[in-house]
Amino acid sequence: MKFSTREDVDAPIEAVFDMLSEFDTFERAAMRRGAEVQCINRVTPAETGMIWKAAFDLRGKRRDLNIELITFERPDEIVLESTSAGILGVFTLELMALSRTQTRIQVSLEATAKNLSARLLLQSLKLAKTSLNAKYKERVAEYAKTLEERHKRMA
Repeated sequence: MKFSTREDVDAPIEAVFDMLSEFDTFERAAMRRGAEVQCINRVTPAETGMIWKAAFDLRGKRRDLNIELITFERPDEIVLESTSAGILGVFTLELMALSRTQTRIQVSLEATAKNLSARLLLQSLKLAKTSLNAKYKERVAEYAKTLEERHKRMA
C-alpha cells in the first residue's frame, strides 16, 4: 500500500531540509498524540543509522515500532524505514529546488505486510484508501504551510 503526494514550499531547499531533519520536533509531536518515543542513538547532526523505538495504540491494539534513518543525503533526500510485528514501512522525503526560494517536497509512504495479520490490516486500510489518501495529502499540505511560516519567522 502506497501513499504519495508533493507540495511546493516557499523556502530555499537547505532551509526546508534543515526543518525536516529536526527529528526531536517529530518526537515531541508523536508524544503529544500519545505515543512513546525514544531515540536509541541520538547523533547531532543527524546521520544515517539513527534508530528510534516507538509504541502507540492503533485500532485497539498496542503497536511497537522500530524506525531507522537509512538515507540522509543533504539537501535532497531523507528515508526512514519502520518495522513492526508484521508491517514494513518506508517513508521517503525527496526535495527538489524549483528556484533559490522555492522547494518541492515529494512525500511517500509505502507499507508492506510480512505476515497474515498484517495483510488483513492493510487490506482493511485499502478499503478506505480514498479517504486515507485525502487525509494524507491534507496533512502534508498543512505541514508544508507550517514549514513556510517557520521559514518566514526565521528570515
